[in-house]
Amino acid sequence: MKISSKLPASRIGKDEVTAKEKWLGYLLGPAGALLFNAVLATYLNVYYTDVLDLTGVWGGAFLVVFPIVSKIIDAVTNVVMGYVIDRTRTKEGKARPWLLLSAPLVTVTGILLFTVPKASLTVQIVWVMVSYNLFYSFAYTIFNMSHGLMVPLSTRNTTERGGLSVFNQIATVMMSGIIVALIFPMVIMPMIGVDQSKWVLLMSVLAILALPLTLLEYFFTKERVTLENQENDKEETIPFAKQLKAIFTDKYMIIIYIYFLISTIGTCIKNVSLVYYCNYVLGTYNDGITQMLVSVIGGIPMGIGIFAVWPLAKKFGKRNVTMWGFVLFALGSAICWISPRNMVVVLIGQFIKNIGGLPCSYVFMALFADVLDHLEWKTGFRADGLSMSVYNIIAVAMVGIAQGIFNGLLANAGYVAPYLDEAGNLIAVQSEAVQSIITFGFVGLEVFTGIILAGLLVFLNVEKDIAKKQEEIKARREKTA
Repeated sequence: MKISSKLPASRIGKDEVTAKEKWLGYLLGPAGALLFNAVLATYLNVYYTDVLDLTGVWGGAFLVVFPIVSKIIDAVTNVVMGYVIDRTRTKEGKARPWLLLSAPLVTVTGILLFTVPKASLTVQIVWVMVSYNLFYSFAYTIFNMSHGLMVPLSTRNTTERGGLSVFNQIATVMMSGIIVALIFPMVIMPMIGVDQSKWVLLMSVLAILALPLTLLEYFFTKERVTLENQENDKEETIPFAKQLKAIFTDKYMIIIYIYFLISTIGTCIKNVSLVYYCNYVLGTYNDGITQMLVSVIGGIPMGIGIFAVWPLAKKFGKRNVTMWGFVLFALGSAICWISPRNMVVVLIGQFIKNIGGLPCSYVFMALFADVLDHLEWKTGFRADGLSMSVYNIIAVAMVGIAQGIFNGLLANAGYVAPYLDEAGNLIAVQSEAVQSIITFGFVGLEVFTGIILAGLLVFLNVEKDIAKKQEEIKARREKTA
């Protein structure tokens, strides 16, 4: 697929990764869309259950079926987008042009998510379904697919690529984490409560902020891996079936997909449980302090990790530090689960858990890039778009499945949306059954996922000879040229 060569040019011209590229293209640029998505991951379900009061719709089935069906649609669009990216040919690369297109789409569809009209229930349901799929199955799919390929396509230099992976994750873990974990629960949520007009205003501001920052990511990134193949006239169109077979017959690709699947299931259920856990189990509804403490005290290791993870990964290997990290991760989750109503115990457990989760957060994309290079060495061609589409299918499908399962369990246990009594007091109390479900979702499930992931990573030793394989790829390319 050829796109006009009149696309705005990248501001990065050098063959080696620059500081400007790291700070503007990989840290600041993605921050807007990633921040908005992080807010949605934590609060969109709360908007549906507590502001729009949709928990009981269709006897509780709507918030179970709708997210799952929507993610099936999303999975299809991810495959289509991966197919399109692999066949895109421009002087600016194959993924970056779609990053440019995603900037206005994320903003417009993000605003539509919250501007649900105060009309009949049928109109509201239709609006929710359409806006949700316009954002997740269309706009954010385009952004996430193209953004996700920036690190693997940036360079073949594993050290530079690892550094970009860390900077990329800072945008997610630090900038999004500080705002979502600190400012939102302590300041914003008590202020907006269940007032829909305030929700619309706030989320519109965040959606609009994503537009200029995504453009910044476009201008300050460069697809060196894509461009080197174009320069050698080697970029051929590989049949879809051949790419698909290559991906699902490679042991490292299968392992990393299973790894990501299990990790995502635990993370998604934890994320959707967070607000409910702090509101109904550990603290009181929007008390302004509980969620902030859980997220920030537990998240302090993420800040420390910026300086510690990559040096450790270079010395001991990305796989090894991630594997032992998950042992700590499971231990921290178990500590929380022992006494889920004790603030001190929970904070200690969260701190240990997030130390263990550091390598997973910061170096995963560098590991994924190594697997993509291994696949190229093995097959003689790259399958970046399709590989990323499978990765994104897992990411988006698990969000919907986790949301649907969690909402179904809440409805079945008798979840009651907050309401005002005759005196104007906010009543927000849940039964023991509801609280047990919320507790397992936030602190119990990841005990098991942490143990499973540590065991699975034993088999992911792709780093062992990746440098040699990259040299062979380079030699082939030079011979062809």
